[in-house]
Amino acid sequence: MIEHMDLRTTDDIAAASAALIGDLGAVGPQERALLDRASDAALPDTLVGRLRQDIEAGLDPLGDAYTSIVSPADRRPKGQTYTPNAIVEAMLHWAVDHGKPERIVDPGVGSGRYLLAAARVFPDATLVGLDIDPLATLMLRASLSAAGFADRATVMLGDYRKAKLPRISGSTLYIGNPPYVRHHDIDEKGKNWLALVAAKHGLRASKLAGLHIHFFLATAEHARPGDYGAFVTSAEWLDVNYGSVLRDLLLNDFGGTDIHVIDAEAQPFADAQTTAAITGFVIGKKPESLRFRSISSTGELGRLNTGRVVTRERLAEANRWSVFLRTGADIPEGLIELGELARVHRGAVTGANDVWVQQRLGLDLPEDVLYPAVTKARELFAAGERLSSADSLRVVVGLPEDLDVLDAADRKRVDRFVRKAKAAKVPSGYVASKRRAWWSVSLRDPAPVLATYMARRPPAFVRNDASARHINIAHGLYPRQQMSDAVLDKLAAHLRTAVSLAQGRRYAGGLTKFEPKEMERLLVPSLEELEATT
Repeated sequence: MIEHMDLRTTDDIAAASAALIGDLGAVGPQERALLDRASDAALPDTLVGRLRQDIEAGLDPLGDAYTSIVSPADRRPKGQTYTPNAIVEAMLHWAVDHGKPERIVDPGVGSGRYLLAAARVFPDATLVGLDIDPLATLMLRASLSAAGFADRATVMLGDYRKAKLPRISGSTLYIGNPPYVRHHDIDEKGKNWLALVAAKHGLRASKLAGLHIHFFLATAEHARPGDYGAFVTSAEWLDVNYGSVLRDLLLNDFGGTDIHVIDAEAQPFADAQTTAAITGFVIGKKPESLRFRSISSTGELGRLNTGRVVTRERLAEANRWSVFLRTGADIPEGLIELGELARVHRGAVTGANDVWVQQRLGLDLPEDVLYPAVTKARELFAAGERLSSADSLRVVVGLPEDLDVLDAADRKRVDRFVRKAKAAKVPSGYVASKRRAWWSVSLRDPAPVLATYMARRPPAFVRNDASARHINIAHGLYPRQQMSDAVLDKLAAHLRTAVSLAQGRRYAGGLTKFEPKEMERLLVPSLEELEATT
């Protein structure tokens, strides 16, 4: 195996590439300019022979030399971070488990680590490698030639987003490590491209997205149903706002299958301290669920065929996906997250409780616009296990958006109330001004279980026998599937005894809060366990 010091400069790499390629007929003008500049670099035949032997053995001596010669800071503008073999091998195992491609495409190919490894795994597939760096494409040509794969390979120097890939009859495997370039280094033309392509797929994209997000969208443009692939990128898109376009893409026809996240402490990339995410996809298959797995070292990768299953419905509701990386080892047998059984929704925001929340007695309004509701947390604490009656509750005035549905007598009473609300300047309030009809407070249906979410004590979980509505001082638990009263009783009972303040978000003074998605992460018995004990 050659030592990095055998190739001391990028000119040496270009000269070595030329010697390995041999026939330079396919080399383009930008690559040839590098070769002309390196024409004075004299490399011994023995070095070229050793390079060839290393490449034939599955090594990447040119890429290793390049990352040694060119600093991470100098590679950063092009997003060049080279992938360790352990990650390449794991992703190829994933590819084998998902099909047999006719073509393999690496959109940010570098020196060709993925493409050459894939060529060995899929000996009948044609190969396509793309890169914007002419030295990278020279290294790729050299490695393909030395390995004996040049006759089934196409090397393209240019932007993957603008590439023209011919149609083929079979499937294409897209695999690689898309360049990580932050939005600051992406020109306005590139950002506009992202917005236009996202819109074409019915999505909205932020111009703050990094180039790796662009590459997923470009793949959505190039790919056809039946194609599949896996990319490794930084993992921040799981949570940040500009990652929402990729999250939405994976939940639709791009067909996300699994996400394996490697902790930054494991240093998945030698020259970048980042958490890495390997994302698999099968084009044309709208997924019912995705698998999530958190990995502390590259040695744990395996075949990328395990992980926690999370339903598409839950993923679509979430604005952060890292919360789904809890491993099976973190969840005791027989328990699942509450969110698997029920959605948790905060109650309606009225925008003016002093107007919309009233005592029923003496209120001159039609009975069918008055909704008994939990409007103070203490009402749930006082109820204990069950809210049996709504008699002591206040009501929320829930007017219809179309007031013309009211009969004349009721309309007259409602108009009188609306005039008072106008006099109190309710329509100019922020919440009311955002409603389709400022006078119509949209209350959720009664939830079978109501929960407090902010207090200096653990939340109350109360069975809502009174079918009361709730405003934003409480959460409602809405089952994802039909549950018997006995199962709901068991679920609420478990939550009353199992949830502690330590599981919430603590604020100064000891006040503890449970956001809806945080409450959905509470562990509860599985539906089978609940049904077995009723």
